[in-house]
Amino acid sequence: MTSPVDVIVVGAGSRGKSYSDFALVHPRRMRVVGVADPNPFARKSLQAQHSISDDHVFDDWHQVAERQKFAHAVFICTPDQLHKEPAVALARQGYHILLEKPMAVTAEDCSEIVAACRKNSVMLTVCHVLRYDPKICKIKEVIDSGAIGDVIHIQHFEPVGFYHFAHSFVRGNWRNEAESSFALLAKSCHDLDLINHWAGGRRCLKVSSFGSLSHFTKENKPPGAGPRCLDCAVEETCPYSACKIYLERVKKGLVGWPTSVVCPSSVPDIESVTEALRTGPYGRCVYNCDNDVCSNQVVNMEFEGGLTASFSMVAFTEAICQRRTTIHGSKVSLLGLNLSYNGHGVRVFDFLTQSSTRVQVDTSIPEGFGRGGHGVADYHLVDAFVSAVANGDPSQIRSGPEETLRSHELVFDAERARLENRVVFCGPRSAASEASVK
Repeated sequence: MTSPVDVIVVGAGSRGKSYSDFALVHPRRMRVVGVADPNPFARKSLQAQHSISDDHVFDDWHQVAERQKFAHAVFICTPDQLHKEPAVALARQGYHILLEKPMAVTAEDCSEIVAACRKNSVMLTVCHVLRYDPKICKIKEVIDSGAIGDVIHIQHFEPVGFYHFAHSFVRGNWRNEAESSFALLAKSCHDLDLINHWAGGRRCLKVSSFGSLSHFTKENKPPGAGPRCLDCAVEETCPYSACKIYLERVKKGLVGWPTSVVCPSSVPDIESVTEALRTGPYGRCVYNCDNDVCSNQVVNMEFEGGLTASFSMVAFTEAICQRRTTIHGSKVSLLGLNLSYNGHGVRVFDFLTQSSTRVQVDTSIPEGFGRGGHGVADYHLVDAFVSAVANGDPSQIRSGPEETLRSHELVFDAERARLENRVVFCGPRSAASEASVK
């Protein structure tokens, strides 16, 4: 394919807009030719940015499905519970699919998406963006080279960040399992996917997990605290104050994430953010919300061949999603720092020479593509998907249907272990997973 890959964006929020920026950087490789979103502001903003014709602008993805196919691919960036239906319907129409993580909120729906993509011979990329981070790629390269020896243990830590958790998982879209999904799936499916990735095809045999919602409960509400931060007598002494998290940023001219999320229907400024905090969900007291997802969780795993792994997620950290991994091999100990952001890198300690080296990683990307969110990984994710579609080459996709389905199954097994307070013995892969490999 020598012409640009034409893409329809289903869900023009933060993630949809971020991925769409690739077309602005590489207009000869990708064009955004359609958008579907119920929010007029988000929809019209993306339309204007990419000069999308009026007849390809929709307020509902069903309208896209009713049309004759008019693009090569779709970016599905809808809320978690709204992934399966458009993914299955648009796969049946022959669209290649870039699907925001998680694939879906049940194992059965994940399997149905994979089956639909396989049946209709369309490529599926799930947005496990960290697989595309240059540091993650370098770690995988070192493991696959054999330099580390046998992989014995993987220790992985995700510090969510105190204000990030308050924003997304107490006040925000992922606060309530019934409305979105449980925290391990919504936030940390990235992390179990990475562990599964580094395990190199070895199947997880058993898993245990422990976790709970800590601190952000009505019982911990400070005396004198009001229902909203703007009218709270103790706001100045609260680290989770919405005034500090959002208004202070606007005053400094910082109107990107998370402030941009607070005003989904307008440009963030002092007036619009203040009004949003007065009337919307992001102005609520963190001790007075309808949140019920875990704020801290650990997962322990045993894989084939004796490989063990542990994962910890905690809300109460200074660092914001700056993941840290240590992989212990029989020859080498490998430390990965700040795996979600630019900077830092990979340190390798060799047991034979008793010396350490820092592996250089190129984290440069073209100007014009935002480095927020997952840093350079977002760029490499879209780059791989567009290249795969343009060349008809699914091997360029690092987060395709087979491995992604297996890692999602591991997430569901881990959450079952937590809820049932027992070790879960992971069964053979699902029928859909097995069929997708053949």
